[in-house]
Amino acid sequence: MNPKIIPNISVDCVVFGFNIRSKSLNVLLIERKLKSKDSNELIIDDFKLTGYHMFENETLDQSASRVMKELTGLDHLYKKQFKTYGSPNRLMNPKDIIWADSENFNLRTLTVAYYFLISTNDVNLENRKYNPQWFPILNLPELGFDHEQIIAEAHEDLKLKSLHEPLVFKLLPNKFTINELQNLYEAVLGIEIDNRNFRRKVIKKKYIIALNEKQVGVSKKPAQLYTFSMDIYKKADEKSYLINI
Repeated sequence: MNPKIIPNISVDCVVFGFNIRSKSLNVLLIERKLKSKDSNELIIDDFKLTGYHMFENETLDQSASRVMKELTGLDHLYKKQFKTYGSPNRLMNPKDIIWADSENFNLRTLTVAYYFLISTNDVNLENRKYNPQWFPILNLPELGFDHEQIIAEAHEDLKLKSLHEPLVFKLLPNKFTINELQNLYEAVLGIEIDNRNFRRKVIKKKYIIALNEKQVGVSKKPAQLYTFSMDIYKKADEKSYLINI
């Protein structure tokens, strides 16, 4: 027996990923396409966050994890519930009304928003449902519903948390260079960081461990690789973090 949905409660998931090569913080979006029943003309052609109604037999966290698993094939990822959106006008754009009607979607739907953190290297998007695609947060396509606002507010929450918690390491591979870590902070926070000061702070932190390894497959001189230890971080007497702005 298929689980019953709660028709006016949904979850929307902002999936953040960091692209090491382009040095950009990205958001995972899915296509929203709809053709006219009369002319077969494409009347909606944009993107949106992935999300779905909550089932009656699950918690909000379970709903978000289910949506994420369907989108990426991954589970047990870092997730943060950050806000509920319930404006009576949030689905009243003309295109959104058409879409809601085609999907039998309740126009007075509340959505509980989560964001997830993932290394883009960890997910294979080929042949996945809804054709998910990464977009730089500074160059997003046209978005449906109030998803531009949801992404912006998720980003603000991530910025604040990144100043005090080691969240950014969820966006990196297990092994990384100091330059990659700095590039990530700059992408998340939208600032430029002095290279020498940052490196000096990083190598003093006991929870950032130098490995007996260097980069491979690079054309320039390979850089030292490091890893982050959550165990050491939790045991550290001094929790001052890498970035102060």
